[in-house]
Amino acid sequence: MAAQGPNASEYIVHHLTHLNSLGQKQAKLVDWSVFHLDTLFWSVTLGLLCILILAKAASKATSGVPGRFQAAVEILVEMVESQSKSIVHGDRSFIAPLALTVFVWIFFMNAMDLLPLDLLPNIWAGIYGAAGHDPHHAYMRIVPTADLNATLGMSLGVLILCVYYSIKIKGIGGWMHELFTAPFGSHPVLYPINFAMQLIEFVAKTVSHGMRLFGNMYAGELIFMLIALMGAAWAGTFGSGLLWIGGVVAGSIWAIFHILIITLQAFIFMMLTLVYIGQAHESH
Repeated sequence: MAAQGPNASEYIVHHLTHLNSLGQKQAKLVDWSVFHLDTLFWSVTLGLLCILILAKAASKATSGVPGRFQAAVEILVEMVESQSKSIVHGDRSFIAPLALTVFVWIFFMNAMDLLPLDLLPNIWAGIYGAAGHDPHHAYMRIVPTADLNATLGMSLGVLILCVYYSIKIKGIGGWMHELFTAPFGSHPVLYPINFAMQLIEFVAKTVSHGMRLFGNMYAGELIFMLIALMGAAWAGTFGSGLLWIGGVVAGSIWAIFHILIITLQAFIFMMLTLVYIGQAHESH
């Protein structure tokens, strides 16, 4: 009797499980179970790819007629520069390149959602099985921005930058004064309320910044899984090679629409980064 493949629930659960183990033969110096290794791998890899592409564009930039690659990068740079100039009033020598890097990096991470659903996980399952492990437990999620740990980590980095620029521009005394006197005034009775409101504002901005990107990308990833299951149902089977074919056909329309989503989410995260850093340059 032929072995049956996973049911729909097991399939989705498998694809929503992160890689946090390298098998029983892994080194015991580090408890890898507390890390999402797939998120770390793909985010770092795509971050390096982003840096390489931008560095290549900078090294090949000429003052003459630009090629297609240089023209595309110049359009992107001009867009980010114009946005940063209108939002951040001050030195933008670090902030504008940061915003450009954030946009390209998040776009790359979001774009992983456009790859065939089972392509890279199946490749990883083959590698994992060849290493002597059970390929059915070869978990691999390839969209880092669909992991709340990654998006909150990036939003926390933005918060740290906001605090840094607040102290740099206003001084530690000026920043502390603002924490206790804004937004309701400098009366001593209002100090605790002002400080509580400031903390709530920091937490709310950081959490919403990361949650917005995560929520949209997680939903998009889940829709791709549901479309893949629907494609398999149309094919009259589940767990076979037709799942991949059915998923590609059924997901084409959603993938075209999803291109707009991944670009928009990268743009929104970049714009909120500029807005929050710009607020750090201003006094209440």
